[in-house]
Amino acid sequence: MSRLSRALQLTDIDDFITPSQICIKPVEIDKARSKTGAKIKIKGDSCFEESESGKQKLNKVEITLQDCLACSGCITSAEGVLITQQSQEELLRVLQENSKKKATEDWDNVRTIVFSVATQPLLSLAHRYQIGVEDAARHLAGYFRSLGGNYVLSTKVADDIALLECRQEFVERYRENENLTMLSSSCPGWVCYAEKTHGNFILPYVSTTRSPQQIMGVLVKHILAEKLNIPASRIYHVTVMPCYDKKLEASRDDFFSKTNNSRDVDCVITSVEVEQLLGEAQRTLSQFDPLDLDWPWSNVRPDLMVWAHEKTLSGGYAEHVFKFAAKQIFNEVPTNELEFKQLKNRDFREIILKKNGNTVLKFAIANGFRNIQNMVQKLKRGKVSNYHFVEVMACPSGCINGGAQIRPTTGQHVRELTRKLEELYHNLPLSEPENSLTKHIYKDFLDGFQTEKSYELLHTSYHDVVSELSISLNINW
Repeated sequence: MSRLSRALQLTDIDDFITPSQICIKPVEIDKARSKTGAKIKIKGDSCFEESESGKQKLNKVEITLQDCLACSGCITSAEGVLITQQSQEELLRVLQENSKKKATEDWDNVRTIVFSVATQPLLSLAHRYQIGVEDAARHLAGYFRSLGGNYVLSTKVADDIALLECRQEFVERYRENENLTMLSSSCPGWVCYAEKTHGNFILPYVSTTRSPQQIMGVLVKHILAEKLNIPASRIYHVTVMPCYDKKLEASRDDFFSKTNNSRDVDCVITSVEVEQLLGEAQRTLSQFDPLDLDWPWSNVRPDLMVWAHEKTLSGGYAEHVFKFAAKQIFNEVPTNELEFKQLKNRDFREIILKKNGNTVLKFAIANGFRNIQNMVQKLKRGKVSNYHFVEVMACPSGCINGGAQIRPTTGQHVRELTRKLEELYHNLPLSEPENSLTKHIYKDFLDGFQTEKSYELLHTSYHDVVSELSISLNINW
């Protein structure tokens, strides 16, 4: 099989579970040509079908992301998977094709290229090229513009909205059943694992709030398209993420809009892939002219474009939802910075709110599949139901240590690198999600907060994956 991308490799973290099946898609045989059936013989890297009518070479089968999502084998993105729409090669092809259409004045088919950049890749790039985080954002904007991008956006507004939706969802669930655990859903590796491994048991616990990447897709393909007065299908939306599994997430059928005839996110590239693109051009990030990130959402432009969301390195879900629930449900306002107590390891922490001597809120952060598997098994045995909310991330240390973040080029240990990135993150200004822009978006584009339209566009559903493919893999040829 061809590679997903030149960048994709299994990294030194425990966010990958050994496949339960070989990653292979059986070749279909036309049995109508032979009464006695046919046999497949493998010679080198080629397969041949032998029947009464002779021997014929079989075409190699391309494995797509949809095949991966339907298979019960690999949990996260596997190295040998061919995903033609999710690579830097495809991005460059689209950019070159767009440039040719502009040169020939084929304006009806020219696409508007939009880049949306998450915070964690900016930290990774800033550390790699030894520049400030805000400087990394501005130089990256200059680089993407030089490639042919029309807009380069920060995902801040989507991060804010994701927190607003998640916290409201938690409060509603808690009031309906205060004993029910809610699990976060912004990590696609975790969601894929939940769907394929535990299915209908675990899915009712998982938050329905879309991840910031997919909320950004909604903002770009619905709101920005409307502001630009162009069809969403004419926008090519690229996100820059710290995680290969975001490619899986963007390819889900749930995030294809039949109304717009378009995916919310067309292509995902990662921190490593940006580094490779720069390396191939024999340039460093700081060699590109710094440009401001675009801000098409309102006339009031913020002074800064890169923000942190609480202190938990993966969007701040546990901390933000805890603060909101404490105030909303119990009228308790934490006066100091929240301190999560470390349990068995640094990637499993908890925080408790007590009222009149009783525990009324108990939250946890579970990073890395080792902790996730332990948590799920305890949940099945009824031993973890006392957690009201768990922020779940597949990578140890969370998104800041995503599998597609740039790895050390020297002998630096990955933990030391993570510590450096944490320092950069903690020095960023904190965003307050409930701001004038999010209020404006809800009011003018989503028919208000907690409306039918906002729920349809900002929430999703998950599926118990029953794969006929994985059954067929057991066939003995």
